[in-house]
Amino acid sequence: MIFSVTFSKPSKNILNYFDKDYLRIKAKLVTSSPSAKSSKALYLVEFYTQKQVFHERFSEEELLKFIDQHGGKSFKNCIIRTDSEEITILANKKGEITQLKKNIKSSFENITQNNRQKNYLLKEGTKIPYLIHLGIMTPEGKIISSKYDKFKQINRFLEFIDDILPNVIEEIKKENNSETINRPIQIIDFGSGKSYLTFAVHYFLTEIKHLPVEIIGLDLKEDVIDYCNKLADKLNYTNLKFFVGDISSYEQNISPDIVITLHACDTATDYALNYAIKKQAKAILSVPCCQHEINFQLEKSKKTISENSPFLPILKYGILKEKLSSIITDSIRAELLESSGYKVQLLEFIDISHTPKNILIRAIRKPTSKFSMDKNCKSYLQAKRLLDSLQLNHSLEDLLK
Repeated sequence: MIFSVTFSKPSKNILNYFDKDYLRIKAKLVTSSPSAKSSKALYLVEFYTQKQVFHERFSEEELLKFIDQHGGKSFKNCIIRTDSEEITILANKKGEITQLKKNIKSSFENITQNNRQKNYLLKEGTKIPYLIHLGIMTPEGKIISSKYDKFKQINRFLEFIDDILPNVIEEIKKENNSETINRPIQIIDFGSGKSYLTFAVHYFLTEIKHLPVEIIGLDLKEDVIDYCNKLADKLNYTNLKFFVGDISSYEQNISPDIVITLHACDTATDYALNYAIKKQAKAILSVPCCQHEINFQLEKSKKTISENSPFLPILKYGILKEKLSSIITDSIRAELLESSGYKVQLLEFIDISHTPKNILIRAIRKPTSKFSMDKNCKSYLQAKRLLDSLQLNHSLEDLLK
């Protein structure tokens, strides 16, 4: 059975085949429903342009026909993955098409063996509906070999959720002067995207921890939000809703217990953190992305800062300046969170070999703490000293004023 297909390297005459200038196309195995009468394979096909993603659903027969029509033709590269082999269809400059096959059964078995001993919160072999729908797990409960990194990422994030859960539950009990949770745990996921982790959090808290939850996902892409809402309805997740919206202008009167922000670009992370702080969220999990704000300022400030500045050798090289921007941005965020009443840790999200965006900010609100940024505390003064030394401004500081 085919698990996934990836078309890349579009031909120059791509518009002779499609009505849009697609850059790549991906297909992955899903199912219509775990309880569907038909057990036929169903595939989610994603068509990527420069700025948009379009979704369709193919039967196995339709996918095979699509591969025959476009593999090596409209796209010069097509990779087909099954549980036992990887098939690559290639076209050279003359239009000649070749097909290569590689047996991956042994590597799949090795991956399975290596992970079998790990105590994952989500267990392989257990049929998890949302993982099946998202093309990470087969209908039989086996993790697709090419999706093991995603499976490990999901489990890693759930470990962070599991770590903060006792603090969140304890604070909810204190608020309501109760020995039990008498209301749903409120969670907002800013920049939820395709929502792999949003669905994972819902499943973990409701099906494994048996806790009441209400989760909101927010993202700018209407097609992605529409897909996520349809999937939530199909899975009967009535307490999981997705909305189109901009983090910077989100003003719903909701006081979340947990705020999640994963790979929200540049200052979008700061708007999410600002919302979490001012709404007194009990816990924050943030994996920042794209620190353009500080990087742009460093590019300007390197022309004016003192020649005696110890940062000049770093600012001289673009790749180091980019890394420095990331370090400065996240350290400032951590200090400002601490000055606003949170206990903060910066942790490795997943191994850097999988993604360079691997820093997770975990912040837990201190008991009895109320929002009020303390400009006299050590954390704030350290953040301010760092910004002033490089003539920088930071969005989160401005938002919290």
